[in-house]
Formats: sequence, C-alpha cells, structure tokens
Amino acid sequence: MNIPKDVLGLAGIFAVSGTIHLVKPEVYEPIMPKVIPARREVVLGSGVAELVCAAGLLHPRTRSLAGWASAGLLVAVYPANFKMAADAQKRKNTGLKVGTLARLPLQIPMIRTALRAARG
Repeated sequence: MNIPKDVLGLAGIFAVSGTIHLVKPEVYEPIMPKVIPARREVVLGSGVAELVCAAGLLHPRTRSLAGWASAGLLVAVYPANFKMAADAQKRKNTGLKVGTLARLPLQIPMIRTALRAARG
C-alpha cells in the first residue's frame, strides 16, 4: 500500500493524539473553551474522531473522505489550541509558552496535508 509520507505522518499524529484523548482526557479538558458544554464527552468524541481519521487516511478507498474529515477536525479544534496558547502565556514555564505558540502555525501544514489527501 502506497501512502504518501506526509499523510502517514498526519495519521500518526492523529493516532497518538486520539489515544491520549481517550486514555487521559483530563489533559485536554482545561483547554476547552468555556462555552463548550460536556467537555469530557467532547474530548472523548474528538479522540474517537482522530482515531477514525487516522485509520481512514491509511487506506486508499477511505483516504479522500478521511482527508476532508481530518481538515474539518483540525479547523474545529483550533480554538482549543488557541486557548491553550493564551493560557500558557500567563504561566512562568517558557517552554510551554513557546511550544503552545509554535503549535498554532503548525496546524496549517497539517490542514494542507489533509486537503491533499482529500483531493487524491
């Protein structure tokens, strides 16, 4: 099976992140915007969505649909990533501050990869 390296990388990121969402949801709950109800359920649901996207990206028959779903998911979780970066700026941990800010623009190539997978 020929999987483009960038798509394989995105699937790997989703697989790891999705697993963490399910095993340690408390890691993600604090970064959820306060307007989101049922935070634990949303974290668990997004973890399942990430795992489904990861699996879908790996197979040629499902790659296009998974690419669209992956792009949508990445856009949908961007507010939580932004909140995490904003919250980190209030802390003393410089590494956390830098890491959370650096993560924001990294979503752009991930979305591009997802869209490339969607378009074939």
